[in-house]
Amino acid sequence: MAALTIATGTGNWFSALALGVTLLKCLLIPTYHSTDFEVHRNWLAITHSLPISQWYYERFSVIFMDVLFVYAVRECCKCIDGKKVGKELTEKPKFILSVLLLWNFGLLIVDHIHFQYNGFLFGLMLLSIARLFQKRHMEGAFLFAVLLHFKHIYLYVAPAYGVYLLRSYCFTANKPDGSIRWKSFSFVRVISLGLVVFLVSALSLGPFLALNQLPQVFSRLFPFKRGLCHAYWAPNFWALYNALDKVLSVIGLKLKFLDPNNIPKASMTSGLVQQFQHTVLPSVTPLATLICTLIAILPSIFCLWFKPQGPRGFLRCLTLCALSSFMFGWHVHEKAILLAILPMSLLSVGKAGDASIFLILTTTGHYSLFPLLFTAPELPIKILLMLLFTIYSISSLKTLFRKEKPLFNWMETFYLLGLGPLEVCCEFVFPFTSWKVKYPFIPLLLTSVYCAVGITYAWFKLYVSVLIDSAIGKTKKQ
Repeated sequence: MAALTIATGTGNWFSALALGVTLLKCLLIPTYHSTDFEVHRNWLAITHSLPISQWYYERFSVIFMDVLFVYAVRECCKCIDGKKVGKELTEKPKFILSVLLLWNFGLLIVDHIHFQYNGFLFGLMLLSIARLFQKRHMEGAFLFAVLLHFKHIYLYVAPAYGVYLLRSYCFTANKPDGSIRWKSFSFVRVISLGLVVFLVSALSLGPFLALNQLPQVFSRLFPFKRGLCHAYWAPNFWALYNALDKVLSVIGLKLKFLDPNNIPKASMTSGLVQQFQHTVLPSVTPLATLICTLIAILPSIFCLWFKPQGPRGFLRCLTLCALSSFMFGWHVHEKAILLAILPMSLLSVGKAGDASIFLILTTTGHYSLFPLLFTAPELPIKILLMLLFTIYSISSLKTLFRKEKPLFNWMETFYLLGLGPLEVCCEFVFPFTSWKVKYPFIPLLLTSVYCAVGITYAWFKLYVSVLIDSAIGKTKKQ
């Protein structure tokens, strides 16, 4: 705090925040790390010692350093509207946003305890978003193309980038009612964007194309044989679907509607990464999840095309694409929720409604990451860090929007407070019960299902907000 006070006086508060979180990351070095540590270290050894023709015959992921993240956050802060400016530094939207991004709890534990390198990737994404806000469209397109070839999970938000660049960059003018002016289409801009994407793709995939190894690369990128859900169900629609199937199967057995000999033993709750069949409900295929994801994304894409609403409209569409893919995608990891939380942070300091959605999404999404850190020494660390981040997020955004209606209604407040008893039950009560041996999956199931309810609610609430704003914008122009 002393460093922050000194920096505030000289106008270097951002540097103080960045330095503070860097020191915290250093303190987390001795903590538990997952097997991802060995995976990433082994990948470095592979790329260093083996020729490129043998890289993708090893079953490991790519390692990246988060060198751009702090710079990207600073660039994003420059894009924030300064209309809501408080008297104190801590009440300014740019300061609040800097804390929400730099000190993001989920990114801290995933990168610096669980051990991954998402900071660099999210830095590229935030920097590309900032460039689009600054109307530097070619730079934004280039950065996103690079990001997409670094990690294919960002394919989820590619529709938002593609539609926005086509609508707001390749078409150079709108009609007075906001509809598209078709004659303003610029072939030069389309060719320029296409050339950027082609060059990045050629540089990234060209060597594997020359070696005739693209099928092998894609087999590593899209492992459909891993099953619908990860060992720990990501808190999405399929977690609720799996839980409902489990409940129906138990009821069916009790009422003797089902033959126990035809039911697989703990297929969905065995903790194994594999394909499985549902007992009562129809089993889900990769094609079904793709169709569900596309259906979920389409309304936000239509809004972005017909009523683009500038960079902010693009950001809301990007968040919805990320959330929809998280909700309905195949074999989604719980860590993928950060793909929606970080861009939603930028929206949270702009409108009270978006702040409310952000707080529900980030609190629930961050809590769903708790099972990643399952060793006893990290228990107080994760609880303390999440409490600090959550309390700051709620208090700062309440202060920022204190002249507007409350950010939560009674139902939302009750739900968020329920995370406390859930943590007590899973961490401090269940381990001492007789169920621990017979039903070891129960804490993970409860965490996944409870968080899935909150994330589904936030997704639905954001969608309603986008559709209403689009309709209001259309009515005003008429």
